[in-house]
Amino acid sequence: MTTRTSTPDKILEASRRLFNSKGYAATSLSEIAAAIGISQGNLTYHFPAKSDLAARIDAEARQRLRERRTTRQPGRVADDYVAHLLFAMDLTWSNRFLQRDRMHFIDKVPSPDVDLKADFEELYGLMERMSGEGMFRADAVADLQTLTRSIWVMSRYWMDYLRDFEGLTEISWADQERGIEHHFALLLPCLTAPAQQELRVALVRIRKRSEQGQTG
Repeated sequence: MTTRTSTPDKILEASRRLFNSKGYAATSLSEIAAAIGISQGNLTYHFPAKSDLAARIDAEARQRLRERRTTRQPGRVADDYVAHLLFAMDLTWSNRFLQRDRMHFIDKVPSPDVDLKADFEELYGLMERMSGEGMFRADAVADLQTLTRSIWVMSRYWMDYLRDFEGLTEISWADQERGIEHHFALLLPCLTAPAQQELRVALVRIRKRSEQGQTG
């Protein structure tokens, strides 16, 4: 994620951090201002209400989704599948208060949510690619939509599990990898043996890229 340097950016980053850790309702504007060493008046000059902060963070998260959809270049379907899931986990965890505390700051949640629906359709498209490449066992999948929906829900709520059941405040690659194992528990029994191996190799390949990026 790009380092924030301007005052509005610093305000947003501090807000995200506090909303995630303490909760939206329990975080005050004065606390956010103190976190970056400015007055509350300076904060409200940029963001008059706390709900404005949440709305901007929500808009940024949605923009990340849209940018990825428009700029990603398809590769191996196994790589694309793993990358899609890891992106979803990272975005959800980085902005976890948006899901957890949404009803506190949004009067009416749009239904259906076009961005989340597009994310689901992207995952479904990956499943269709797998099917087209003969990766599914012929007798294993009765309904591709149902399988996709189960996997998407797993992706969406994995970070909540880490927070609520394990008390994590930071995640590591190992935590993400455990999430992928839960996806695999749903998906792999439906795949041929070669396809299962292909996904396993993709996970290792993307893990190495991530490690290289962290040390580069």
